[in-house]
Amino acid sequence: MTESQSHLFYQSRQPRPFLDHGEGIYLFDESGKRYIDGSSGAMVSNIGHSNPTVLAKMKAQMDRATFGYRLHFRTRPSEDLAARLAARMPAGLDRIFFVSGGSEAVETAEKLARQYAVTQGQHSRWKVISRSPAYHGGTLGALALTGGKLFAGPFAPMFREMPHVKAPQTYLDLDNLTEEARGIRYAEMLRERIEAEGPETVLAFIMEPVGGASTGALVAPDSYYTRIREICDEYGVILIYDEVMTGAGRTGTFLACEHWGITPDIVAMSKGLGAGYAPLGAVAARADMVEALLDAGGFLHGFTYAGNPLACAAGLAVLDEMEEHGIIEHGAQMGELLKARLEALMERYPFIGHVRGKGLLLAFEMVSDRATMAPLPKEWNAYSELVELAYARGLIIYSRRTRGGVEGDHFLVCPPLIITAAQIDELMAILIDALDAFAAAHDLPVQPEAAA
Repeated sequence: MTESQSHLFYQSRQPRPFLDHGEGIYLFDESGKRYIDGSSGAMVSNIGHSNPTVLAKMKAQMDRATFGYRLHFRTRPSEDLAARLAARMPAGLDRIFFVSGGSEAVETAEKLARQYAVTQGQHSRWKVISRSPAYHGGTLGALALTGGKLFAGPFAPMFREMPHVKAPQTYLDLDNLTEEARGIRYAEMLRERIEAEGPETVLAFIMEPVGGASTGALVAPDSYYTRIREICDEYGVILIYDEVMTGAGRTGTFLACEHWGITPDIVAMSKGLGAGYAPLGAVAARADMVEALLDAGGFLHGFTYAGNPLACAAGLAVLDEMEEHGIIEHGAQMGELLKARLEALMERYPFIGHVRGKGLLLAFEMVSDRATMAPLPKEWNAYSELVELAYARGLIIYSRRTRGGVEGDHFLVCPPLIITAAQIDELMAILIDALDAFAAAHDLPVQPEAAA
């Protein structure tokens, strides 16, 4: 079937080959060409493709039942996965609500927060502050948190945009402050925004502990995380961690919040939880919040596939693989190795201005001047060009634009957590070849004698 014959449509007309099969960190098209999945899809395939143990456990559940509506039956997979996840959460976050994806998880989190506030008599609290840039999902409620012209576009009149604070992109700051001081400065922007909005109207603050596609694996200074928690506590604001991308081991711990010892009030997660084997996401919340909702008549929210037994069986199998084979710990080690290799690229390519991330949620950003961090000319469309150069060579990476979505080209390099050191060598060889081709096309300097 040719592209012109296809009845499918998504975001664009960009042609792609048909996928044939996956194996570990590799994907193969129908011609037999092999690709390294250097972005785990959209940072989803944390344990790699076609894991036979996961598939066998899913098949066992398929032989029993593939669907049981939550109002009619409890299911063992959903109960068991909820218990396993609760044990993995920070202390106190022991109530789990299942969904099918990241946008659903974020919407569930904000609706849970709002309904809880109403049960507490705090009817005036409805504003959810988020960071800009950020990305929290494609549904209208999630877009209201994401904001910005790039994602909202023609849909802006259809929702009420929420207030924002500046994301802590300290690597762009040309000042003399320490990173600790910068972290405090950015955190205090939340206090200023709460005061400006009126504390009695602010319901929650939502943040990605390590940035996703909008900021390219942005990590704030350590001081930022503690101060944000303190400010939320001071004003009675619910702290929501969007761990849709960071959760399930992507940053080297099960949840990214563990790096800083922070306990959010609500956690939203998806992507690596089902790891591409089934659509699955989850929200974890404090028991007192959930009990307040149930006492008031129940959570006014739900999805047909919430707690689907097949999806939850897949999630259990993925979690089993992670725990039995030390995949998260292995991913953390490989993340250190890959990050060092990406940092070495800065010696070879002066137009790589910054490398950042944790675990195997990593990114590098291209610039025209490393001293000022001025971006490359936006008309070059470098974020798209390098992706295509790599794809043609058999490497899949993920890109976006960091500066308001219109310039500032960054590239996420986030292979499955099972990647080996030898496979990192393969990935880097293709990436260097693509960067060399990009540099040649734009007459950019390269230092071939430098190690990469």
